[in-house]
Amino acid sequence: MKMRLATRLFAGFLLLLGLFVAVVAVNYRLARQVFRNSLAVEASQQISAGGAQLLQAIVDMETGFRGYLLIGNEATLEPYYQGRERLTGKFASLRQQAAAEPAQQQYLNRAEIYFRQWKAYSQLLIDEKRAARRRDPNQTGLVGMPHGYLAKNLTGKQLMDKIRRQLGAFARTEDRTRAALRQQLQASIDRAQLLSGIMGSAAFVIGLVWAFYLVRMLTRRLRGLLQLAQRMSEGDYKVQIIDTAHDEVSALSLALNKMARTVDANISQLENRNSELDQFAYVVSHDLKAPLRAIESASRWIEEDMEQEGLPAHIREFLALMRQRVGRMENLIAGILELARVGRVAQADETVFVRQLLREIIDSIAPPEGFAIELPFFLPTLTTNRIQLQQVFTNLLSNAIKYHHHPATGHVNINCEEEGTFYRFAVTDNGPGIDPEYHERIFVIFQTLVERDTRESTGVGLAIVKKIVERQGGRIGIQSAEGAGATFYFTWPKLPPAVRAAGS
Repeated sequence: MKMRLATRLFAGFLLLLGLFVAVVAVNYRLARQVFRNSLAVEASQQISAGGAQLLQAIVDMETGFRGYLLIGNEATLEPYYQGRERLTGKFASLRQQAAAEPAQQQYLNRAEIYFRQWKAYSQLLIDEKRAARRRDPNQTGLVGMPHGYLAKNLTGKQLMDKIRRQLGAFARTEDRTRAALRQQLQASIDRAQLLSGIMGSAAFVIGLVWAFYLVRMLTRRLRGLLQLAQRMSEGDYKVQIIDTAHDEVSALSLALNKMARTVDANISQLENRNSELDQFAYVVSHDLKAPLRAIESASRWIEEDMEQEGLPAHIREFLALMRQRVGRMENLIAGILELARVGRVAQADETVFVRQLLREIIDSIAPPEGFAIELPFFLPTLTTNRIQLQQVFTNLLSNAIKYHHHPATGHVNINCEEEGTFYRFAVTDNGPGIDPEYHERIFVIFQTLVERDTRESTGVGLAIVKKIVERQGGRIGIQSAEGAGATFYFTWPKLPPAVRAAGS
């Protein structure tokens, strides 16, 4: 049993998801280890900083104490009292931070014992110095101090040296501990980077291999589907594709094969029906035009035969109206046949100089005297269906002349500008304009805005123009208001539809 495509995709997704979860889990554990080591290094740094602050406070006390013994100025004792204030609870705090290190605890305990001895010694001499100066304001040095000999025997210095040795040993031990912790931290970072790189690379390689497998499998099969679609777009509907994988792509291939067979059958049937319709349209137009010509001829014969007997004016008017209606009917039949044949009759594309084409159209429609048609400076050269472009311009210019309320002062301006892969042409007149209510209606077959007896119109011309433009892939519209002239605009492709399809 072959695996379905959806199952393969889901299996690959689960594999990549599992690798991702594994990488995340390992990175999480490694990150926690790195975090713990970094916290340990930070704690060691805080302990060292605390030890340095402790020693600095004691040194400040010693400096203030010595200054007071020398000059007896109470101001020199300020560092002594500030240092003692900073030392409040400092030994206990450091012991708590170094609770996991027995050797550090011992250094701190001994340093605290020596500090208490020195503090008692210093406080004793300070009190005696104050008493001596109260008795004799001019007292200097150790004169008059019962325990002055302690200072002479360097008792304070010996105690202070012991404190320095204990705190120095404390600092060196903490430095060694921190160095070891930093090595552990670096080792954990290196290990995390190594394992993350290995697992990330493994996940990337496995994912890449699986993706390559899926892409190659799908590309090969989709290439077959693309070839089928291209052959169908070129008109070959008998092509078939073979896919034996029995999965979703196979189902799509079978559906496309079935669609190709159905389209081939429908195209054949449609071609037969179009051929029948062309033949029917030819016969109908011939059969309709024949009696119309007979009516037109009969009206003329009647007019000629009765001319000598004195044909009444109203009879002559009726006969002329009859011939007018016959002409309108013939034009309507021709317009319907032309609309039906738009896009069905194969016509070759050719190079068209739009400026030359418009001049030929203007010469053929022969605008009345005083009616001006202005061409722009820029008009492109196209490779397109000349006949259809000529039909569009001819119809728009003819309508601008036919429906103008003052032809002697009429003016039409033709404009052209680029719009992406299209040219946008605009035909602007200064005629009576069209109310926005009728902008959509005028492109519907058989719709006119004036009475047919006022101006001869079949109502087919703009419907033909709209069909031609839209079959070229363009669009047509109007901008107008009643009494303000009208601008008919349409877009026309720079390249023929077949060339555009091949380029895309």
